[in-house]
Amino acid sequence: MPQSNSPPLRLTMAQLNPTVGDIQGNTKQILNLWKKNQNNTDLLLFPELFLCGYPPEDLVLNNAFRLELEQHIQKLCEDTQNYQSAAIIPTIWALNGNIQNCALLIEAGKIKHIFSKNQLPNYSVFDEPRTFKAGALPDPYYFKGYNLGIMICEDMWHPEISEHLKKQGAEILIALNASPFYQEQSDLREKAAAKIIQNTQLNLIYLNMFGGQDELVFDGGSFTMDQNRAITYQAPTFEPTLFHASLTRNNEILNLTTDTQQINQEINTLDLKTKAITTGIKDYVHKNGFKKVLLGLSGGIDSAITALLAVRALGKENVHCIMMPSEFTSQESLEDAKQCAEYLDVQYDIIPIKDALKTFENTIQHLEGLAHENTQSRIRGVILMALSNMSGALLLSTGNKSEIAVGYCTLYGDMNGAYNPIKDLYKTEIYELAEHLNLQPKRIITKAPSAELRDNQTDQDSLPPYDRLD
Repeated sequence: MPQSNSPPLRLTMAQLNPTVGDIQGNTKQILNLWKKNQNNTDLLLFPELFLCGYPPEDLVLNNAFRLELEQHIQKLCEDTQNYQSAAIIPTIWALNGNIQNCALLIEAGKIKHIFSKNQLPNYSVFDEPRTFKAGALPDPYYFKGYNLGIMICEDMWHPEISEHLKKQGAEILIALNASPFYQEQSDLREKAAAKIIQNTQLNLIYLNMFGGQDELVFDGGSFTMDQNRAITYQAPTFEPTLFHASLTRNNEILNLTTDTQQINQEINTLDLKTKAITTGIKDYVHKNGFKKVLLGLSGGIDSAITALLAVRALGKENVHCIMMPSEFTSQESLEDAKQCAEYLDVQYDIIPIKDALKTFENTIQHLEGLAHENTQSRIRGVILMALSNMSGALLLSTGNKSEIAVGYCTLYGDMNGAYNPIKDLYKTEIYELAEHLNLQPKRIITKAPSAELRDNQTDQDSLPPYDRLD
């Protein structure tokens, strides 16, 4: 039972970046942080499934992988048995023969409690019912004089979970999340938090993961919200952040205070998109064991903005651009590609495709029309893949969402690549971002877009104007 004379409870939240499958590396992050904070906190908390990374997908079904997780949990227990503080470690765990999305409270070298996720999302990018079994409705856990209501991600979006925790005596709600970024998500999270606070009259801590994993990117943006539904602390987006909070009880009223009252100012939407994309590039490249990237630089806006974002994510020394002109490539494009590469100060090479195209024209009789256009794109794709294989640099593709959505691209041509940083940006957003990031030369932004696969071609020969298409 809660005690009116309980000393303050010190909580430490870790908004960090795990890697899916890297149990050893994720464990190292946990241990390093726990060791540093063992004497200045009572409870250290991590985002959803931090130990294995999120989303683990089919790794959940791998017996050897789950065994390795158990071994690392055992190691965590052994290494921290003399620590003064406890920690909540989210991981895959088997309960009564069912594989569940869990969080383990470890204290003095023992697993003292297991929290299970009750609501398993099965929409958008989520597919958890395929690999997990739902846990029972969570009950509060009594820890050092306070009843903690722990929710795992999706549980926060279902008011019956927080209402159940309140009825069972929870004094504070803490949500451990791996919530991917999209533009409106921050507002939706705050509205969901405000709704459950309105229903329960409890303070809330929202802890979110950050970092890129495959096609997803997590923005962090963790926050605390008081009983009046006011945000009292907000962590930066797309940055590793550690923040501390204290629970105190005064005449049966529970207060939540943070070590800083930092509240992020309104972030420019274009800056947020830039952070999301560069985080995605950096983590996709590095988490897959690469250091450098290459891409085709055509003199058009899509490849130019991709090159700029890659430089921001990885540094100019790790970006290699290739111009592959044909007889249809304009002098404008040659100049713009060269000036863009010089502006970005990246390695830049020119490999003409005229001779390769002539070989195909001699090999395939009557190669003309769309087949002739796509052959040029595929020649470029082959060259880029060969250079990627030779150098070990990861190939980036450069198609925007508008064109990909309507098939204005070439299979085995400009679609070649391991990762596409701008696949989720419409063409109109590409122009906005290019202006915002001061892409050079400006002519890349102002000229009519063209694939330059035939004489005097523009995108609008085949597509509606981009503002209408988008």
